[in-house]
Amino acid sequence: MAGAQVTPLTARFRTRWENFAKDRRGATAVEFAMIAAPFLFLIFGLIEVCMIFIVSSLMEHAVSEAARPLRTGEAQNAAMSLEEFRQNVCFEFYEILDCSDRLSIDVRTIDGFADAPADLPLDEDGNISDQDFGFDPGGANEIVAVRVFYAWDLITPFISQPLQNMSGNRHLLSATAVFRNEPFGG
Repeated sequence: MAGAQVTPLTARFRTRWENFAKDRRGATAVEFAMIAAPFLFLIFGLIEVCMIFIVSSLMEHAVSEAARPLRTGEAQNAAMSLEEFRQNVCFEFYEILDCSDRLSIDVRTIDGFADAPADLPLDEDGNISDQDFGFDPGGANEIVAVRVFYAWDLITPFISQPLQNMSGNRHLLSATAVFRNEPFGG
């Protein structure tokens, strides 16, 4: 500023501004405040994905264990019902998951392994459509498909949007076992 006069008031403002610009106290707190929300958002999103993976693994194990009596003919000889099969699946959840109204089960005989149903039973509104579900554990040497579905509530907004495949901010988890029954009975 050539030719401009520096007044004592301007000099004081300049000095204070320079001191303010040099002051580094609280910079860490400000920087943390800027990155804390995105960081915590990502952490909670990561925890959600991990929980979905853990629950999916738990469901796969539960279906495998609960389907064993169907494979061996033990369930058919004891005239096991859908509710008894549901209890077997829920027992394998170790009380981690709520089996009351979030669990849907479909057990059916199929003509061949290639005919195993692979689609998610969701209607156009994003709700589970279980009208065609049944409980047919089959006979000796028949091929059986066991499908178990669980409606998982997503907890992180925005990050969980790609995971949402049901209405109400939920994700439909599924576990399937397809096998040929053993040659049980006579």
